[in-house]
Amino acid sequence: MAQQLLMPKATAVWLVDNTALSFDQIAQFCKLHPLEVKAVADGEAAQGIKGLDPIATGQLSRDEIERGEKDINYKLKLSEPKVRVPESKRRGPRYTPVSKRQDRPNAILWLVRNHPELKDAQISRLVGTTKSTIEQIRERTHWNAANLAPMDPVTLGLCSQIDLDLEVEKAAKNRPLPTAAELGASLQPASETENLGFGDYRSEREEEKEIDADAVFAKLSSLKSTRTEEEDEDDRF
Repeated sequence: MAQQLLMPKATAVWLVDNTALSFDQIAQFCKLHPLEVKAVADGEAAQGIKGLDPIATGQLSRDEIERGEKDINYKLKLSEPKVRVPESKRRGPRYTPVSKRQDRPNAILWLVRNHPELKDAQISRLVGTTKSTIEQIRERTHWNAANLAPMDPVTLGLCSQIDLDLEVEKAAKNRPLPTAAELGASLQPASETENLGFGDYRSEREEEKEIDADAVFAKLSSLKSTRTEEEDEDDRF
């Protein structure tokens, strides 16, 4: 932000009354026309305006005035401010070039459909529109609703991707967490989950036990028959 002189007319009145600077020098410093400064000196202009001392306000030094009085071609320079006030950010809808204003309804429709969490004020900041227009497009009561097609505002050049991401992130932080009913799911009771995944395993183990029992009985039967045959042979001898 360029540094500007405070109360230029009041400063010109003081410089005319208290210095030997030329009209051109005062006009250049105060951003006025030389004829206007001359009218101030003649009492034809700035009547009733009290002079403002630029030295007291820290906008001009006494040494700078002396340099200007010695050299008629010297241009006065504003002193560097001791305290810099930050520039206030402009609030309100974003300015949209005339050539792109016809695309705003399509961009609004895209935002309403793809980012329903965005508030009207956020959409207004992104594409530079009014809340009434957003409401008309959302409710399909816009005069051109039948011909609207959703289009990405970043692609249309109405806003930057960074601005869009910031607004979406801001809206997501303020959005409440969804409830279980909204998610369409709930916790299953313990009776349904305590045996989850173990039914098939148990049936397999039971089958294995049955198989093992059959094998054991078969082996015992074969050993018994073998023992009987051996005993018969011993009896023969």
